[in-house]
Amino acid sequence: MTLLLQSVTDLDGRLVDVRLDGALVAEVAPVLPVTPADDVLDLAGCWLLPAPAEPHAHLDKALTSHRAPNRTGDLAGAIEAIRTIAADFTHEDLVERATRAAYEYLAAGTTAIRTHADVGTHAGTRHVRALLQVREALAGLIDVQVVALASAPWSPGEAEAGAVLLRAAIELGVDVVGGAPHMWPDRAAGLELSWTAAVRAGLPLDLHTDETLDPTAQGLLQLALRVQATGFDAGVTASHCVSLGVHELQVARGTAAEVARAGIGVVALPQTNLYLQGRDVPVAPPRGLTAVSALRAAGATVAAGGDNLRDPFNPMGRADPCEAASLMVTSGHLSSRDAWLAVSAAARRCMGLPVPRVVAGSVAEFVALRAESLDAAVAGAATERTVVSRGRLVASTRVVRELPGVAGAPRA
Repeated sequence: MTLLLQSVTDLDGRLVDVRLDGALVAEVAPVLPVTPADDVLDLAGCWLLPAPAEPHAHLDKALTSHRAPNRTGDLAGAIEAIRTIAADFTHEDLVERATRAAYEYLAAGTTAIRTHADVGTHAGTRHVRALLQVREALAGLIDVQVVALASAPWSPGEAEAGAVLLRAAIELGVDVVGGAPHMWPDRAAGLELSWTAAVRAGLPLDLHTDETLDPTAQGLLQLALRVQATGFDAGVTASHCVSLGVHELQVARGTAAEVARAGIGVVALPQTNLYLQGRDVPVAPPRGLTAVSALRAAGATVAAGGDNLRDPFNPMGRADPCEAASLMVTSGHLSSRDAWLAVSAAARRCMGLPVPRVVAGSVAEFVALRAESLDAAVAGAATERTVVSRGRLVASTRVVRELPGVAGAPRA
């Protein structure tokens, strides 16, 4: 069977019918005749948008905010909170929470997820093994990429043990090498660990980078210069990059130019960083957001993601790309269109995935949002969502809203 999506409005405002055949778009036209092979979905009133991808999740931490509240509300408090409960994460607990979280993402329209998995003395490779199991279980439904997140050392000897554990995680079959060099006492050593592991394994590199409002932090620039100097071409992503947002304009522009030249994708994570950053600044606190405008002006790929899903790093995460996109509008000052592309096309480019488009031959990864305008769709005002992955319907959401005490109130 082919899947015929009728009367949809695409990102460019065209009203079209779209026929999907297997994992690809077969035909697009103002009107397509129904054939006996078609399974028909009437989506009149819906915007058909490229399905989002979550470029930066932590499925191993998801749904734990009630277990260990963040006492200080900042990044250090979140790390302390998660480490107090990590020892109690069994394999079964990790798999169950990660799977439940992945289904939340899927229901909201996300058909690909890159998730970090803690690797270190507090976690061993337990998180990696659990998320690899989730990846295999969801194959064919959600594209899951697992990143081995090398934890920063908290005590003597942890760095050496972490290097051994990172090699073990790679041998288990992770998709990407990660780390957080800015959290290390010796930031150069933190970068070296993850960089060397990625080079040896021939894997992409995805680093938590400069997740701080310290205006002297230059981890992103150092990463960009290193990529250029070595010609590393397996793919590099830098997430957070919050310090770039508080650099002097010319410094930010200079770094952005080097990032673009190096081909590094930058992932902004507004929900978590607006929550964690700036708590020690009582008046006019800075935004916890990277320099979106400078990066885009330089030609760098700027994606956006949700990061944390109701854990100590962000107790309000919703697994909804509309949340990330709307914050890129309100805090990053993007248009609705560009904000949606940040959570879909740009996110997929950072993940090395093809970008869906409403054209013949494109991959068939879409979400249909019933909304009166693109603004309303991106804002998450749609109460009806239809998710299509690999050319088949994989999730749908309908909400019944009743206002029995209000005469003539609309029903949605």
